[in-house]
Amino acid sequence: MNYRRWVFVAVAIFAIGLVLGLATPSGIAGLISEEITLLEELGGILAPSSIFTLVFILINNVVAVLVSFFLSPILCLMPILSLTINGCLLSFVAASVAQEESIGFVLAALLPHGIVELPALIMAQAAALSFGAMAMMALVKKEKRKLLLPNFKKNLRYLLIALALLVLAAIIETYVTPLLLR
Repeated sequence: MNYRRWVFVAVAIFAIGLVLGLATPSGIAGLISEEITLLEELGGILAPSSIFTLVFILINNVVAVLVSFFLSPILCLMPILSLTINGCLLSFVAASVAQEESIGFVLAALLPHGIVELPALIMAQAAALSFGAMAMMALVKKEKRKLLLPNFKKNLRYLLIALALLVLAAIIETYVTPLLLR
C-alpha cells in the first residue's frame, strides 16, 4: 500500500478516536482522569512563553512519535493507539472546555498550533503504520524482505518532515497560543 493510503488510514483511525471522545464522555472521563489531573498539574508548572515549556512540549511529542514509529512492527499497535487516544483526548477536552468557556476559546487554543501539529501527527503515524505493516509482511513473506529497507528509508523521510513540523507546532503552542488566550 502506498503512503497516501496510509495517510487515509491514519486519518480514519484519528476520526474514530474523535468520535469515541464525543460519544462516551463519561466513560472517557473515568479512563483519563489521571491524565487530565497530570495535565492540570503540568499547566501550573509550565509557564507560557517559556523555553522550558517549549522543550517539554517538543520532547514529549518527538518521543511519542519516535516510540510509535520504532515499535510499529509490533502489530501496528502503537500508531493505532496513538491516533485513537489523541483523537479521543482532543474531542473530549475540547468539548469539556467549550462547555466551560466557549467554542471561540477552544479554537483560539487549538488552531494556531493544531494546524501544524495534527498533520504532523497524521504524517508520522501514517509512516509508522506503513513501516509496521511492511515489517510484519516481511516476517511472513520472504519476497517482501527486500522491500523492508526501501520502505523504512521512505517512511523515515516522512517521519523527519513530521518531526520538523512538530518543532514549528511547539514554537507556536508555546509563544503564539498564550497570546491569543489572553
